[in-house]
Amino acid sequence: LLQRLKVPPSINLFNKALDKNAAVNLLKLLNKYKPEDKAAKKERLQAAAEAKEKGADDKSKKPNVLKFGIKHIATLVEQKKAQLVVIAHDVDPIEIVLWLPALCKKMGVPYCVIKSKARLGQLVHQKT
Repeated sequence: LLQRLKVPPSINLFNKALDKNAAVNLLKLLNKYKPEDKAAKKERLQAAAEAKEKGADDKSKKPNVLKFGIKHIATLVEQKKAQLVVIAHDVDPIEIVLWLPALCKKMGVPYCVIKSKARLGQLVHQKT
């Protein structure tokens, strides 16, 4: 049946996800940039507050972390602040992310499609 149907190119793009080796390497890289959980953030802010109270200027910046959410990612791509956009292939409905590859191409931001939205959700402490 799929051989007889003509699938639009923008939808067919989501059938061509990264191969397993590349996906594993990408997830290992993204795992280093996981957002901190609430306890780690509280600890970091507590240490910064204590340092400020003692009079020492703590110049530590917020850690670089993964950003998620379709609206937030769209604004980051439009501002050209995104370094890499990772899109799940099994988003339902597909119209939510269908336009994202075109936006990334227009703005010159690299993107890739990965097999599972559940694995992306684990990286940012979200359910599927």
